Amino acid sequence: MRWIVSTLLALSLTLIGNTAMTASLDPENTLYMDLEKGRVVIAMRPDLAPKHVARIKELVRQGFYDGLVFHRVIGGFMAQGGDPDGNGTGGSGQNLPAEFSSEKHVRGTVSMARSGHPDSADSQFFIVFARSQWLDDQYTVWGRVVEGMKYVGMLKRGDKHANGLVKDPDKIVRMQVMADAK
Repeated sequence: MRWIVSTLLALSLTLIGNTAMTASLDPENTLYMDLEKGRVVIAMRPDLAPKHVARIKELVRQGFYDGLVFHRVIGGFMAQGGDPDGNGTGGSGQNLPAEFSSEKHVRGTVSMARSGHPDSADSQFFIVFARSQWLDDQYTVWGRVVEGMKYVGMLKRGDKHANGLVKDPDKIVRMQVMADAK
């Protein structure tokens, strides 16, 4: 009985905290990413990656991400999307210079995907499911999921033998900057 009460109290405080956190977010630097199962709220970090945040907002406002898939999802690691080709090879056509920081890759961190060259990030991004220290100082962190991580966790997983490539992947229904949301 004591466990049930403490669990309910912790859940209540989490829900109150999330509501307060969402209410205090900067609408110009917050994204709504609507997935088929629910809404994910991402607090962007222009203090860490101003060029990346500006480009993400530009792409979001163009509707670039609407309908794109999470083509690579590896359980216990991350979910990757933002490729118009849907297979990890495409982008928007504009590479960005690296903006590495000391921000850690913990559950909910949103970073830019890239090739082997540090300045090759474009439109693809990933959301980390768990602490991934080997990514620290190697990828540009531009945001953090502050609400709806459970929906990211529901994305279809990819084939372990195909580097997480997902058959019939889940889509981003719509992405909006909070300031523009209707």
